[in-house]
Amino acid sequence: MTTSQQPSQPSHSSAAPPPCPPPAQPGDEPFLSLHSAVVLLGAVLIGIVVGGLGHLGGVHPALAVLAGLTAAGGAVPVLRALIR
Repeated sequence: MTTSQQPSQPSHSSAAPPPCPPPAQPGDEPFLSLHSAVVLLGAVLIGIVVGGLGHLGGVHPALAVLAGLTAAGGAVPVLRALIR
């Protein structure tokens, strides 16, 4: 019968914590905040759905685009108030 030996594991008790990341520079802020990006993405999605459904429903393509743009524009203030 043989016994299996487990490899020795290094001791982590004396290891120093990882260094902190450098502070953010003034030009490092994002172009859009996360809130704005989510609101605009939701509005674009709503506009695409409304325009696509209008087009599939037999509406002239120009009117379907207009309906999608109107829905996206109307969704921005609603999503802004809902997503907080």
